[in-house]
Amino acid sequence: MEFLDIVNENDEVVGVASRKEAYEKLLLHRIVNVIIFNDKNEMALQLRSSTVSFCPNHWSTSVGGHVQTGETYEIAALREYEEELGAQSNLEFIGKDLYEVPGNPKKFLATFRSKFSGRFIPDSKVVDEVSFFSLEKIKEMIENGEKFHPELIFLLEKYWF
Repeated sequence: MEFLDIVNENDEVVGVASRKEAYEKLLLHRIVNVIIFNDKNEMALQLRSSTVSFCPNHWSTSVGGHVQTGETYEIAALREYEEELGAQSNLEFIGKDLYEVPGNPKKFLATFRSKFSGRFIPDSKVVDEVSFFSLEKIKEMIENGEKFHPELIFLLEKYWF
């Protein structure tokens, strides 16, 4: 079972809850995202597996996941990177945002950028595909109605579009 630090609006730890409890009780917690670019400045997007609980078959950030109890944002980002894509590269912190969607728990999204042109070994339980796209192509995909994770849309609009 995965446990998360529950935080206040100042991102200070105020408790611990299971992931399930954090979502059931709409508790503020932490998420990390890594946006990976290749040498052509194309962004890697992850196509989420059909078996994941939230947003299956949606394009998502290159790497994303929950910050577990006691982890820093960077440690969580590196762990998720390794778990989801079987690779790692240096991370550059981009920013931290309070993300709010009615009916869902508030989340702090910490976003990192990385450059990597090596080989990914995706975890097939959670990742169907990883592909690189130009920002123009991503905009076109969104306009054409392809399914995108809402947090990715938020981050694209804030940092890249």
